[in-house]
Amino acid sequence: MRITFLGAAQTVTGSCFLVETEEQSFLVDCGLFQGSSQEEQLNRSPFPFEMQDIDFMLLTHAHIDHSGRIPKLYRDGYRGPVYATSATVDLCQIMLPDSGHIQESEQEWQNRKARRAGRPEEPPVYTMEDAVKSCGLLKPYKYDVSFHPADNIRVIFRDAGHILGSAILEIWIRENDQESKLVFTGDLGNNDMPILRDPTILDRADYLVIESTYGGRKHRKATDEVDRFVNIITETIDGGGNVVIPSFAVGRTQEIIYELFRQEEHFRSRRERFLRTPVYIDSPLATSATAVFRRNTDCYDEETRQYIANGKNPLDFPDLHFTQSVDDSKWLNEDKSSKIIISASGMCEAGRIRHHLKHNLWRPESTILFVGYQAKGTLGRQLVEGANKVRLFGEEIAVRSRVESVEGFSGHADCDGLINWIAAMKQKPVKILLVHGEPESTALFSETIGRRFGLDTHIAVLNETVTLGLPVKHRRIVTERLRDPRQAIATYALDTLQTEFIAALERLKRDIGRARSKQELDDLLASMPGRLNREANDLLDHHQLPET
Repeated sequence: MRITFLGAAQTVTGSCFLVETEEQSFLVDCGLFQGSSQEEQLNRSPFPFEMQDIDFMLLTHAHIDHSGRIPKLYRDGYRGPVYATSATVDLCQIMLPDSGHIQESEQEWQNRKARRAGRPEEPPVYTMEDAVKSCGLLKPYKYDVSFHPADNIRVIFRDAGHILGSAILEIWIRENDQESKLVFTGDLGNNDMPILRDPTILDRADYLVIESTYGGRKHRKATDEVDRFVNIITETIDGGGNVVIPSFAVGRTQEIIYELFRQEEHFRSRRERFLRTPVYIDSPLATSATAVFRRNTDCYDEETRQYIANGKNPLDFPDLHFTQSVDDSKWLNEDKSSKIIISASGMCEAGRIRHHLKHNLWRPESTILFVGYQAKGTLGRQLVEGANKVRLFGEEIAVRSRVESVEGFSGHADCDGLINWIAAMKQKPVKILLVHGEPESTALFSETIGRRFGLDTHIAVLNETVTLGLPVKHRRIVTERLRDPRQAIATYALDTLQTEFIAALERLKRDIGRARSKQELDDLLASMPGRLNREANDLLDHHQLPET
């Protein structure tokens, strides 16, 4: 068999892997690239295969960086099945249409800018209609149930403990009279996380494709981080500020709700003011996702099941409120009383969270509290790295609020967690392929695996193909053309340079047209070459082109 890495290779988004065997070709995940504008431009790149050549798709979980290009597949003609766990199907039915709405809204905003600048408009990556129709491809299976998407391929979904419905893929492939077991971890969760069961330990794998988001670091102790979380909130409320929590709508938001519920007795005995503080979930998607969580109780861990058996709802408490309308969301920033606002998106790239940041970043008494991973190029990453000002809605906002980050809610296993998961396998893989991690993290994780187990590891590179076992004899379905991520990055950068340089030329033309004397005009014409040269150099310094 062979695997082509079409995303999440030395980056943490855009998960998409093409597996080709002697008889079938299938995809594992098909997610959106997220982060910088250059990375997001990769979402527009055409798929390097014909849709009729893909027999089926396996989806590890519903997060948009793993599922978000399924509507694009549909738009481009794919009509095969997409197999996922039942809970993942439920979540995708709300998340993919929401993503389609965001694609349309953001592209309309970009097109308004393009019209003003005289540039051509572009269609969205896909529409809400594409997303709704693509949900018809989803085929649910329960955990731990064996099924055959093809005669020579058997699959079992195992609990990955990352979000509701997240799965480790066990794939048995028979080709050339031999059977190999290929495993994709998807995103592997932590042990002892709220609501969810621990990641399933597997007995063996011949080939392992494993995530490495935190492969180069260790999380702080979870109990210590929860204490920090509580203390940060209490200190902010006592100081009269708001706590604004950027949170992924699916998974992280529900974990925070659960933790606030679980801490209720602690707050009642020690922090009466906290107990009276309202908590607002200001995300329509998070509201819908919480309803899905409440329905899928079969995915819960034992502690959560025990709460339910005792007649308690761990995803609810008296001061928890779900906003419904845009007006409700606006009111949160008009009301001057202290509150906790949990809003999406988790990396602050879109959604209502950006409005809450605009109204709270400049307030010294407020706290922006991050509870999840912040990818390179995102607004969230700027804030956690200490930016003293940011731009929101075309306005420069000073960062005077407290900015904190806690790790106790991480949905990804750290280096120790990943290593321990591999160590628990009775039969270790022949080869391990590392994906879903930034270069430094992936390199450190590769070194750790080699040092600990002496196993053959390979760090995946975007668009490369790796052969596992015997070579596949049939033709490759991947289009033989250069597919370098620098192409999309360079194209985007040059478009931006073109727009800004045209604006610089317009400014120069305006100044020449406004010259009031012959001397002023002579000076402008004489300075024109140097001025244009400086403008060009400034633009090149500001917009970095990809290196050779």
